[in-house]
Order: sequence, then C-alpha cells, then structure tokens
Amino acid sequence: MHIRPSQIPKEVARVTETLEKEGFEAWIVGGCVRDTLLGRKPSDWDVTTNATPEDIQRLFENTFYTNEFGTVGVVHDGEVPESLKVIEVTPYRLEGKYSDARRPDSVAFSQKIEDDLKRRDFTVNALAYNAVKGELLDLYDGLKDMEDKVLRAVGDPKERFEEDALRIMRAVRLSAQLDFSIEENTRTAMAECAKQLEKISKERIRDEFVRLLNSPEPKNAITLSRELGILRFIAPELEEGIGIEQNQAHTYDVFEHNVRTLQHAADKEWSFIVRLAGLFHDVGKPATRKWSEEKKDWTFHGHDVVGAKMTKKILQNLKFSRETIEKATNLVRWHMFFSDPDKVTLSAVRRIVANVGKEHIEDLVRLRICDRIGTGRPKEQPFRLRKYQSMIEQAMRDPISVQMLKIDGKGLMEVTGEKPGPRLGWMLHALLEEVLDEPNKNTEKYLQGRAKEFSAMDDAALRAKGEEGKEAKNVAEEGEIKDIRKKYFVE
Repeated sequence: MHIRPSQIPKEVARVTETLEKEGFEAWIVGGCVRDTLLGRKPSDWDVTTNATPEDIQRLFENTFYTNEFGTVGVVHDGEVPESLKVIEVTPYRLEGKYSDARRPDSVAFSQKIEDDLKRRDFTVNALAYNAVKGELLDLYDGLKDMEDKVLRAVGDPKERFEEDALRIMRAVRLSAQLDFSIEENTRTAMAECAKQLEKISKERIRDEFVRLLNSPEPKNAITLSRELGILRFIAPELEEGIGIEQNQAHTYDVFEHNVRTLQHAADKEWSFIVRLAGLFHDVGKPATRKWSEEKKDWTFHGHDVVGAKMTKKILQNLKFSRETIEKATNLVRWHMFFSDPDKVTLSAVRRIVANVGKEHIEDLVRLRICDRIGTGRPKEQPFRLRKYQSMIEQAMRDPISVQMLKIDGKGLMEVTGEKPGPRLGWMLHALLEEVLDEPNKNTEKYLQGRAKEFSAMDDAALRAKGEEGKEAKNVAEEGEIKDIRKKYFVE
C-alpha cells in the first residue's frame, strides 16, 4: 500500500508545504491516511506538526482555535469541498492521565512525531504521511493490520479505552465501516471497559451511534455492541427483544428482526431516518406480547403505539434533535399501516398521509419494505408496493390537511361573521373530517354551507364537533388496521 501525490488535495498540500518551508515538520495523520490507503474518500483531513499554535496562526491568514489541545483550524474560502474547508492542524502532544475516561487531565506539546502517534487509538489510525517527502510512517504495523483487515488498539488496549471510553464505540463503528474484525485482546478490553461509557456524554454517544447506523453493516455493529455489553449504554430497550419469539409470520426473535430490518435499509442505501426507524420499529413488542388461545399464537396489540412512545424516550435520552425524534417516532407509530392493499381504503390512506406528512410517506413505504424483509421473507412483493404507491399518489391529490381545504379561516369569517379565535379551528377540523371521507365535498359552495351550520352551534357543541372529527379519524384508522392485523396475524 502506498499514497500517490495526486491523492493529496491541493488545499492539504498547501498547508503541509507552508509548514515545511518554514522549517517545521508536517505530517498528514489519522483516519484520512487510512482511508486514502484503502481507496476511500476521507471525510476530513488532519495535520500534525512540531509548530506551536502561535506559529501555525502566524503562517496562515484565516485560522481559529478549535479546542483546548492546541488545534488550529486553517480555513479555505471559496469553492472548496466541505471536507477541505477547514484543515485541522495540531501540535505533537503528550497527554496526562484520563481521570474521567473522557479527556486528558493535562496536555504538553512535543517535538517528536513518535510521542503523538503512541497516544492514538488504533494502529490503522496511527499512520502518518509526509506529503513533501513522500514518506509513510508506520510505527505500530498499521499497514499489516489493514492488509489483514484487523482493528487493533495501539499498545495496551485497556489503557486506550480507559483513556477515552468512546473509543469502544468507535471500534465497533470502524469495524462496521471498514468490514474489519477486531483483534482478540482489543475485543476483550472493550467488554471489560464497557461500563466506562457511563462517563461519556449522551451527545458523544449519539454521534457515534449515528455513524454506526450509517455504516454499510449496521446489523453486525449492533449485534457486536450487544455481545460486548455496549448496547445497554445506547438503547437498552433493544435488548428486551432478545429471545422474544414472534408469531407465525416471523422467522426471528424481536431483536434479530429489528436489526435485520435496519440492515435492509442499509443494503438499499436508504436514509438515516429509515435506518433509525427500522431499528426501533418493533421495540414495543416485548411489552405488548400476549398469548392468544384463539389463534394459538403470540399477539402484539398496540406495539406500534407503545413502540413510538419508547422510541421518543430513547431518542430524547440520546439528545437527538426534535425534528429527528418526530420523524422517527411518526414512522414507528404508523409502520403497521400498509399490510394489505385490498383491505386499506383510500380514506385511510389519506389519513396516514396526513399523519406522517407528504414528505415522509416514501420513508414509511421503505420502512414497510425493510420490515417485510426483516421477517425472513425473501421478497419485497413489488406488486403490493406498486399498489401502495398508486393509492398514495391518488390520496395525495386529495385534501389531507386543513390547508388543502377550499376555504380558509378568512373565508370562514366572511361567510359566518365569526371573529378570529378557536372556533375557526374547530370548524376547519370538522370540515376536514368530512372531506377525508368524501374528497368531492371539498368545494367552496359545500364548505360554505356547512360552515354556516357549524357557526350556529355554541362553543361547547362546536368544540365537540371539531374534537369528534379528530377522534373519528383515529377510531376509523384503528378499526381498519385492527381488521388487517387479525387477518394476517401481524398484531
């Protein structure tokens, strides 16, 4: 393995050449060297040097400090790829003890590249390349480990993981990203040190979890996390599905089904939100499993509702954004909807589109595909998929929200003489409920007439009518879904 000069972006080369011309050493280091050797595109570029932060800032026009460890960001303006907009340049450093398993108690700058490399996490990340001299420095046999496709800690693995417990999750993630096995001593130390993850912030755990799910083999990563006692610090609720047998529609237990659903999303290279929802879509099954003497099989009534609540709590604990939580929770909540296109009505499809949102309905269909493959069934059933998509396309042409009604709040006030206030909202929801069942009623004339009738109601009656519309929608949805579940044993 070797690196060609053409593989080093000009922005990176400019940084190292500038430092070298001023008499300093400059090495490209870490994951970017590893990825370049593997023929992968680095997500960012790091340089290490014996120059001080003050020297670095003096040599480059546009810089900023990025952390307390002396790292200086060298900024490139203009039309530059995202990975090259900021090149991080860090002085060689020696680190003190890690009392909190998160960060060193003290940092001292060094003049030797060897001091910097010995504190790195894994041998494949302890490679350094001097672009000016064309020299590759490999002090810990990282090249051999790359050839053998093995992930090995630098030095004593237990020391490395006790320094920063997040390295345990990073090992799992890199194993999945690179399709590398984990060396035995490193793997043993990961299990022994897993409890140290309690000291790591939820934000840092979340970020590694996201990278893990976006890897090509997230199923293997989640399974490995469970085996090494890591998963309980991410989402212990997933482990409740281990050994939970399902009904005749399923080949695997709940845990295995969840991770296989996730993996199919990865195989399809679908979005992070589909992968996330795929992993958690049946997390509510252990809590809802009951034996049916009538069916002589297990049932999981309401697992989608329970699972949505559990997913929300899990993702909140991991400090995900409100937007991500809402998207994933909605997909989990409604993932059972598409079971039989011959039984699902257009009015029900309109409601599901309204609940999930037009922009997320494709993700819901994709989740359903992954769910099916995750049961152990070999096919996605393209006929059913085409039928779902045709129904969705038809439903999305019909009104599915108050914004799509042929009358709005201003129109209601003109027709009824109502003043701005909650009564207008109640009217709109009551009108929408009628239109969801019969889209041909979405005409200005019809809605104006009904609005006048609603306006004659007192507050209590009108409010009840609006709330009744919402409740009727939910009851109708649950009724249709329940019938489908009973027929196909998919409660």
